[in-house]
Amino acid sequence: MNYFKHKTALVDKKARIGKGTRLWAFTNVKAGAVIGCNCNICDGSFVEGGAVIGDNVTIKHHVVVFDGVTLGDYVFVGSNVAFVNDRYPRSKKKDWVLEKTAVGKGATIGSNAVVLCGVTIGEYAVVGAGSVVTKDVASFTVVYGNPASVKGYACRCGRKLDKNLRCACGKRHTRADFDE
Repeated sequence: MNYFKHKTALVDKKARIGKGTRLWAFTNVKAGAVIGCNCNICDGSFVEGGAVIGDNVTIKHHVVVFDGVTLGDYVFVGSNVAFVNDRYPRSKKKDWVLEKTAVGKGATIGSNAVVLCGVTIGEYAVVGAGSVVTKDVASFTVVYGNPASVKGYACRCGRKLDKNLRCACGKRHTRADFDE
């Protein structure tokens, strides 16, 4: 085993976990889950088979990453984030359709956010705490609220840019930096 597993973590032998990853107390990783290298998955999180987590990802406490969710490299997911993978849930529904959700490299999702299925969150986007994401979020965009709406743009460092597209880190951006 080339990763750390807390003594209370449950990890199926058919899960793939990268070198240097740390799985903390009461984490549950199911068969078919793929977790990259150097990730940190905190207490009480659940990773379902079919979920794909990139390298250097941080998942804080009590996050559920369902089948169909893909997290790119360097993604940060705050505590209690809920990824939804069924748009029309019913118990024992036979015609269920898995809608995939993708979170791009370097994106941040704040604590207690809800991310509906079938959406894409772009690279280095920032989703504010408590937001409900119902549609795609473009790369480098800051969204928050219920439903989440565009509130500005983010620097690669994660800070919100001012109205002149400057960051407190010193980097300056142009509108072309954010056009897809």
